[in-house]
Amino acid sequence: MLRKIFKKPLGAFGLIIIGSALLLALGAYFLMPDGSPNANQMNVALAGKKPGFKVQVLQVTTSPAKTSFWHRALYGKEPSYKEIAVSEAQQEGEVFVYHEYVGEGAQGIEKQIAIEDLYQPQLITKTYWLGTDKYGRDLLSRLLLGSRISLSVGFVSVFISLIIGIPLGAIAGFYGGWIDNLVMWFINVVWSIPTLLLVIAITLALGKGFWQVFIAVGFTMWVEVARVVRGQVLSTKQKEYVQAAQVLGFSDFRIIFKHILPNVMAPVIVISAANFAAAILIESGLSFLGIGAQPPMPSWGGMIKDHYAYLLVDKAYLAMVPGIAIMLLVLAFMMLGNTLRDVLDVRRV
Repeated sequence: MLRKIFKKPLGAFGLIIIGSALLLALGAYFLMPDGSPNANQMNVALAGKKPGFKVQVLQVTTSPAKTSFWHRALYGKEPSYKEIAVSEAQQEGEVFVYHEYVGEGAQGIEKQIAIEDLYQPQLITKTYWLGTDKYGRDLLSRLLLGSRISLSVGFVSVFISLIIGIPLGAIAGFYGGWIDNLVMWFINVVWSIPTLLLVIAITLALGKGFWQVFIAVGFTMWVEVARVVRGQVLSTKQKEYVQAAQVLGFSDFRIIFKHILPNVMAPVIVISAANFAAAILIESGLSFLGIGAQPPMPSWGGMIKDHYAYLLVDKAYLAMVPGIAIMLLVLAFMMLGNTLRDVLDVRRV
């Protein structure tokens, strides 16, 4: 299947974007310039600096708790030093004399610190490749870590929708009658409620937070899966191999899950790709409204919320960069979904 996908330029583009985002999300804490938990190192004096901004930094030794490799990969690691941005610094005997950075064209109060309290290397030049946000945090680090939020919400939400939608749709389509009517009534009730409104209601009922978003988004997406599976099962159960399995006395459970569902999964895979893109958009919308992932956890929607006022000034990139990231990832999933539709459709040559 991968070979067929890569033969189509749009599908190949989508798969490369998704694969790159997945690798960046998995290794975020090892790739980010700011590897602290939630990339949350703040320095108000560095707030709103433009991409490529450079500043000299003194590194003061601290004593963070030891963390394992897996803990660092999942949650980050407190750095072994505290950073002090300086405008001037020089060594004088056993001390470093410095002026703390307070802004362009300004001079901070002269201070000094013992060399033995400094981390090695003592003085470095730090580059903020995408600049800093309004709290002085590294924008690149928070952008990379934000991809983890979007992808994880997409994966878990789609998984929940499949777990609920496939069995309900299969049972409704296979048995028909009052069971089909009951399931379809429930589907239509859920379908009639605006998705974002239902997600907001579930989120408010369960509370604000990262894990609540998984459940809220997943429980609103299963209806599409159930409708598609029901329609496919209705047509497939009339096939000869299904009738043969019934004549042989196989149980309904075996017929549904071993003979019917494996042959109707192609459209489910396609709709799952579309649902993944929708989940990313819904999560971003919830974070923008303040009921998704909560600070200081970085979320692309939350980053737009924090900086949308900058769209009217010369720092519009603070809101546009995460917006472009959302657009690219959603576009990649839609392209991949369209390609999968063509690849898995046996009627297409």
